[in-house]
Amino acid sequence: MPAVHDRGGWPTDDPIDREEHEWADWERQTQSLRTVLDNKGFMNVDELRRGIESIDPAEYEASTYFERWSASIETMLVEKGVLTIKEIDDRAKALRDRWGYPS
Repeated sequence: MPAVHDRGGWPTDDPIDREEHEWADWERQTQSLRTVLDNKGFMNVDELRRGIESIDPAEYEASTYFERWSASIETMLVEKGVLTIKEIDDRAKALRDRWGYPS
């Protein structure tokens, strides 16, 4: 049984969205963070992929491309003891409070 990320060969009548889209700032930041983490030896692309492949299938389906990257980066940083979940959650809350974003 293939996992949720194994899409090759799945039959579908849905069209492939090939439209270009403007990247959101957080998507650029996620891309940059992944590059920095790789360059500094904290996380390589294989670890990013493993983290993405370990996302719960329902969460995977509900997430965008860069949301999956973000979840994987968080997983790897916590696994490696670089940050704790509490540290990440506290910082995310502080940023939401500062910028007025909903929880």
